[in-house]
Amino acid sequence: MTQEKLSVRKIREILRLKHEVGLSNRAIARACCISNSTVGDYVVRARRAGLVWPVAEARTEEELYQQLFPEVKKPQMAARPMPDWERVHLDLARQGVTLQLLWQEYRANHPDGYGYTQFREHYQRWNQAHTTSMRLPHKGGEVLEVDYAGMTLPITNPETGEIREAAIFVATLPASNYVYAEVQPSQELQHWLAGHVRAFAFFGGVPKTLRPDNLKTGVKKPNYYEPDLNPSYQELAEHYHIAVLPARVKKPKDKANAENSVQNVERWGLAPLRDRTFFSEGEANRALAPLLDALNHKEMQHLGKSRRHLFEELDQPALLPLPERSYEFARWKRARVSIDYHVAFEGHYYSVPHTLVGQEVQIRATERMLEVFHRSQQVAIHPLSSLQGRFSTSADHMPSHHRFVLNQDSDFFLREAAKLGPQTAAFMTAVLRSRPFPQQAFRTCLGILDLARKYLPAQLETACQHLLSAHLLTYKDLKSELEHLTKDLPVQPLPAHENVRGDIYYN
Repeated sequence: MTQEKLSVRKIREILRLKHEVGLSNRAIARACCISNSTVGDYVVRARRAGLVWPVAEARTEEELYQQLFPEVKKPQMAARPMPDWERVHLDLARQGVTLQLLWQEYRANHPDGYGYTQFREHYQRWNQAHTTSMRLPHKGGEVLEVDYAGMTLPITNPETGEIREAAIFVATLPASNYVYAEVQPSQELQHWLAGHVRAFAFFGGVPKTLRPDNLKTGVKKPNYYEPDLNPSYQELAEHYHIAVLPARVKKPKDKANAENSVQNVERWGLAPLRDRTFFSEGEANRALAPLLDALNHKEMQHLGKSRRHLFEELDQPALLPLPERSYEFARWKRARVSIDYHVAFEGHYYSVPHTLVGQEVQIRATERMLEVFHRSQQVAIHPLSSLQGRFSTSADHMPSHHRFVLNQDSDFFLREAAKLGPQTAAFMTAVLRSRPFPQQAFRTCLGILDLARKYLPAQLETACQHLLSAHLLTYKDLKSELEHLTKDLPVQPLPAHENVRGDIYYN
């Protein structure tokens, strides 16, 4: 550490006390209020500079300092060759290439070049000067960053003139910044997943990792280490053998390349289309495609290469091959098996093994098929049906003799209906016979018994008689008929009973 220089007056006093008075260094230090070592240092410096007492008054302060503190000329070092940092940066994006490997190749060509520590320090300085934030280069084919643009594209309904805003899905490979974008009807799950499938096809391969934002469509519960993904999103990841690592919440730099690509798509893709009117997403995508192609072939000024060129050089060779079959979107739903060993999905009922009555299962529905899983094991599969209120029942799922797990069958409902009246029993019998399997009518029978607790037996008998003659055999028909029969009836007072308190009690 360089010490502060003493004033000329104090330096002269040190030399005077030393040579004229003959004091020791320690005594001089006490007299001048400085340290003993400082006195010794200045005495030695004066001796080396040839200064004798008395010091010539003609010497200026600057001349005296130059004699006591002569400049030490540092030896001139030969300039070392500097690597091509742009080339180093690009090489680091290749699979398996490390900074130490590039340094070894550099030293092989320049034995008198920088050591590894200085090589790394110079590269970090160059990286900071040429990027908006300090970052390490991405490996080719390693990550695919996906996001939705903040801008939307208006789509006009040609029949009604109604305008709705379409979402813009953006995917980019960070090593090359090669970008894919498409117009989607919304940010719903099926469109979100379909965008991934088409992006993989556009790139011609699959990366190792997906980095989305924490939007609810894909991530049910954000967590940087163990995110809880939507089941359909997880299924897509498993189909393509890819890992999903969402960005941290409120950390846009985790997917900085996607943010930059979104900005480029908005500037070079959406802005030129701002005055055009589109009547469908397909028409908008056909207009966006050439603008996106121009963006990918546009030369980047700081690298002197286009995104397409870097993609072919870095990403394309490292991408994993696409599977033989593309992912098919599937919806997942939790359900509990009803007493009739069926589960409901979009108004249709599908059978499962009768041993699962009362247990929770998972339903997976694709465009054509519906599967039911219990504890990750498939227990049933049916063609998907859009018929509301109908049943899809497999004979293998039915119990022997059509028994419930609680040992109830259709005879139970007939016995309960007979207690209510002959018309109710006849209506219950007709309901059971109207289905291919009696179990398919058990829900309706349970509803009839529930209505019997809310209406008088005579009212139920009348309603059942009317419906039998009209061949209407559903719970909704019976409930509607009972409401019609009783809507104009006066409210019946409660019967007198010793346990019922009347209005006199409250007065």
